[in-house]
Amino acid sequence: MSNTKSTPSAPGRERPDEAEDTPAELGAAGSRLSTAPSEESPASLPAMGVVGWIRWFWRQLTSMRVALILLFLLSLGAIPGSLIPQNSVDQLKVENFKRLHTTVSPIYEKLQFFDVYSSVWFSAIYILLFVSLIGCIVPRTGQFVGQLRGRPPGAPKRLNRLPAYTTWRTAAEPEEVRAAALAAMRKRRFRAHTVGDAVAAEKGYLREAGNLVFHVALIVMLVAFAYGQLFKSEGAKLIVQGDGFANTKPQYDDFKSGSLFDEDSLTPFSFTLDKFIGTYERSGPQRGTPRTYEAHVTYEEGAYGKPKKTVIRVNDPLEIDGTKVYLNAHGYAPVVSVKDPSGKEVYRNAVPLLPMDANVTSSGAIKVMDGYRDKNGKKIQLGFQAFFVPTFAGAGKGTMFSQFPAPDFPVLALNGFWGSLGVDSGLPQNVYQLDKSKMTAFKGADGKPLKQRLLAGETMKLPDGGSITFEGVDEWASFQISKQPASGWALTGAVAAIAGLAGSLFIQRRRVWVRAVTGADGVTVVEMAGLGRSESARLPEELADLAVTLVGSAPTVPDPSPDSDADPSADAGSDAAGKTDASEEPPVEPAEGAEK
Repeated sequence: MSNTKSTPSAPGRERPDEAEDTPAELGAAGSRLSTAPSEESPASLPAMGVVGWIRWFWRQLTSMRVALILLFLLSLGAIPGSLIPQNSVDQLKVENFKRLHTTVSPIYEKLQFFDVYSSVWFSAIYILLFVSLIGCIVPRTGQFVGQLRGRPPGAPKRLNRLPAYTTWRTAAEPEEVRAAALAAMRKRRFRAHTVGDAVAAEKGYLREAGNLVFHVALIVMLVAFAYGQLFKSEGAKLIVQGDGFANTKPQYDDFKSGSLFDEDSLTPFSFTLDKFIGTYERSGPQRGTPRTYEAHVTYEEGAYGKPKKTVIRVNDPLEIDGTKVYLNAHGYAPVVSVKDPSGKEVYRNAVPLLPMDANVTSSGAIKVMDGYRDKNGKKIQLGFQAFFVPTFAGAGKGTMFSQFPAPDFPVLALNGFWGSLGVDSGLPQNVYQLDKSKMTAFKGADGKPLKQRLLAGETMKLPDGGSITFEGVDEWASFQISKQPASGWALTGAVAAIAGLAGSLFIQRRRVWVRAVTGADGVTVVEMAGLGRSESARLPEELADLAVTLVGSAPTVPDPSPDSDADPSADAGSDAAGKTDASEEPPVEPAEGAEK
């Protein structure tokens, strides 16, 4: 191809008249390839009346700079919510933190660091970010729709002013060149049409669409998270094998909900833990690692639903009408029976104990609150500290910790107390801990506190004639029952945000023009130029490919005179009177790599 050059303004060189000529020369063709709001210069600020200040504040709030600052502040504000215990998560941890950190706790309380996500300052940042995004998206969406409904603007007067430019002479008629250019553009999925003596084409609208999708997705995520926090419910329930659960608030061991949650919105269902199956690796470096962790349950939807059986596994919850039941943990519940001195059985129950290590060494408390009378007929309460190992190492082995998580050799160690358990004081009490402040330890025949290790079926005799028997072992499973409204919307927003961001980063918005006019010597002069939203090597490469394609329909012809100083591109800029603008521009050098 002959006489091909790049933009006249090579790096490091600036034409004296370019700064003032270029905007007027490009006209609509040089309009911004983005719907981003333009920054307001100080000279264009309105008079600072009430309306002026409101307008200025709104312009600042809806700017991208402020949106990024608010997003940064939101992430910064979430740091104390992650590091400091929150009342909405665990009030007991908050109380422990206050007790251990008496100096900073009053400061944290004034700054609402124990309730970060419902604090005034965090809510203010959240709402401002929400308003900023909406105020930015609405006008940009209108502008983008207008761009989609319009057509690419016509070619500027001087195409050689554009960043990517090439020209050649051909024997083909101008109409033939324009028709071939139009077909080539449309084949490459450009939006193209003919305007005057040039073909105007534009491509890459999905870049701005991706940008808008990203911002809309952020709003969807913000709304979904806010709605989920306000209306969520989450609770935990420990169920011993054979027992059941109904989804009502009093049935939960622990329950948390959003500030706008309504108890009537709890999904009506119930389920029974039929059995728990856990198998473990028996040998090798992974010994003790769970291989099977399954809770077999029978559940019913609604008050009169038909019983159905299913299996709940880790990360494979039971889902009923938006409520998910997750399997959280597993442990053992030794079954014990207690008899008073008269031989009457006053207590029989499976007592869940909490695991202490990976081999399910467990501890807890057994509390006999009613029905027990000592040898004198006086009502007393009994308490036992319990320590359970599913696989005992053996007598004389020097350790009471479990050797394996499966119940291969279960042993229950007990030491007993009598007196008052303190359950009648009205204060809440941990079911896994024994309050011994008003209790006395049972003494053995040697005068030492009564302690004993029991195998299944063995009995520990109490000094007053009563007894406690280790009957066997049941298993328990802990479940988390949660309902997170709008979680599907949050996931959809996250996926859409990633897709929109990818589109805005990897799609380039660009315009291309092809002008074909008859030169002064009767030969057709073809000019091609491109303009992108940002500088990129892809635009010159794409323009070169288009030029190679078009040369197939409009082959080049040699210049009229090898030693001619005339610039063929000047003919393309001729006006209707036949005057050229070549004399207005000094000779220029093509940028390196621009020729093909």
